[in-house]
Amino acid sequence: MTVKDYAVIGLGRFGMGVASKLYEAGQQVLGIDINEERVEDAEFFLTHAVVADTTEEKALHAIGIRNFDCVVVAIGNDMQSSILTVSLLKELGIKRIIAKALGKRHGQVLEKVGADWIIYPERDMGERVANQLLSPNMLNYIELSKEHSIEEIMIPAKMANKSLRDLDIRAKYNVSVITILKNGNIIISPSPDQIIEQGDILVMIGNKNDLAKFSSIENASK
Repeated sequence: MTVKDYAVIGLGRFGMGVASKLYEAGQQVLGIDINEERVEDAEFFLTHAVVADTTEEKALHAIGIRNFDCVVVAIGNDMQSSILTVSLLKELGIKRIIAKALGKRHGQVLEKVGADWIIYPERDMGERVANQLLSPNMLNYIELSKEHSIEEIMIPAKMANKSLRDLDIRAKYNVSVITILKNGNIIISPSPDQIIEQGDILVMIGNKNDLAKFSSIENASK
């Protein structure tokens, strides 16, 4: 895995959740918040954490924000600070800016001032719950874009005890298996001869519609 430098601005529940997950995945993560208490708590879970007002250009320069591959703006309920921060980051030439929006209009403004990807936590959580209700074999997913995602899918019973070569999942369903979770072990880039057994979890990547079709395959036990 390529290690990248991430900065997460706003260490509330959402921002800290993103930052800690990135750090657990082996990435370099700088947490930034105007609240000193939050920064002190975050220091134990991130690479670095600093107190700064990111609506001030001087503060962003002092942090060295231009050195980061991606900046996540997860500022809480202060819409003005969120918009100003994204605008400054864009002016400073940040390659990828991801921003949390409180609503549709907030998101539209964030997009206009330079955010590359807008996240609506409440809406996205609702979509996650709905997707899991509609596709009971799907255990978890990571959205890569509006069209693509990575999903953990429980292997349908009728596919058990067959090799990936025999199942030919890529050709039949237009999705790819990138990892297999088997009895607590992780098999990365499994070979075509790898046997899939009942209870295995496939980590798959592909178009959301194709993944939904695969994850909705009924188990033989139903």
